[in-house]
Amino acid sequence: MGKPEIGALRIDPSARASEGPSRRPWLLWVAPGVLLVGLAAAWLGMRRPMTVEVAAAQAAGPAGSAPVLNASGYVTPRLRATVAAKITGRVTEVLVDEGMAVEAGQVLARLDDSDARRRLAAAAAEVAVAQAGLADFEVRLENARREQVRALALLAEGVGTEQAADAARTLTESLEAQIALARERVRAARAQVEVLQQDLENCTIRAPFAGIAVSKDAQPGEMVSPVSAGGSFTRTGITTIVDMTSLEIEVDVNESYIARVVPGQRVEATLDAYPDWRLPAAVRTVIPSADRQKATVKVRISFDRLDPRILPDMGVKVAFLEGETPQEAVAAPRAVVPSRAVHREGAGQVVYVLRDGVIERRAVGTGRERGDSVEILAGVSAGEPVVTAAEGELRDGRRARVRR
Repeated sequence: MGKPEIGALRIDPSARASEGPSRRPWLLWVAPGVLLVGLAAAWLGMRRPMTVEVAAAQAAGPAGSAPVLNASGYVTPRLRATVAAKITGRVTEVLVDEGMAVEAGQVLARLDDSDARRRLAAAAAEVAVAQAGLADFEVRLENARREQVRALALLAEGVGTEQAADAARTLTESLEAQIALARERVRAARAQVEVLQQDLENCTIRAPFAGIAVSKDAQPGEMVSPVSAGGSFTRTGITTIVDMTSLEIEVDVNESYIARVVPGQRVEATLDAYPDWRLPAAVRTVIPSADRQKATVKVRISFDRLDPRILPDMGVKVAFLEGETPQEAVAAPRAVVPSRAVHREGAGQVVYVLRDGVIERRAVGTGRERGDSVEILAGVSAGEPVVTAAEGELRDGRRARVRR
């Protein structure tokens, strides 16, 4: 047999054209379906609200104020007292609890007063006895004075003797002295009654000033004492009261920088519990004494306005601000927002604001950084909610809900 010719191995173009459409017709149906599914998924993703976290833009401080020194400390009250009993006794009733508001003079607790009442009754009986003895001496004195008058009359008539007259006079003077002593005894007995009445009053513990009870340190049945006694079995306090209107900030400033702090200086405070909340304050006083061990000076700062969220012993960070700069030199910031809410896009910066459940993209102008926050010169006003975190990509016009 002869070898086949190469030309016989070629595929007939007419046969190839007839086979093509019959082999892949599904591509014509699948490709549009995939495109439609993708578009539907993207549309549903845009319609489904994303979860975000927001923070309200805070009002900015005075224009031109820049921090010259940062420090940390604690919120402390100027007026705080651990209320204790003046005497040692057993608690029978506690009428205060943590968080309760109390008024000055309000009864906080009572001690067992049975012994004090018995002592007071005995002292009252002593007063009655002393008064009865005084009355007896007064009756005898009246009789002695009459006897003295008769003895002097008999002596004048020559019937009586001088000895009888002297005896009558001596008895009168003796009774007068005994009456004076009896009156002093009555006075002493009454004074003892007043002492025991005070002891009875000491069994009732009252609030020394108006405030909030922040601790309850004793329970009914426990022994309390003004001094520590009996180890851990004797309490020294009933409750601790804080005057919430006297809250202030106490910080320790390194003595190397204390020259930057002066009374009346403006301060911006941030509570550790509310890092996005700026509190205006001012230096109240610089304590004129340094701590030799820590090389620090204590500074007390007063809040411009108190708030129920400010609690004693909260941690706080403060920024001491410099004097105001001329208005034309520094642009006045409109608001302050967390730094994580500002995003860089190209050569500018943007912030995403949540308005009526829809994310709105805002181009902003930023100023100085304030710790973990930044000043907004334009684009956002104080009070507007800015997005600080999101579960997905932030886009203008996308629906969102706040994380609960």
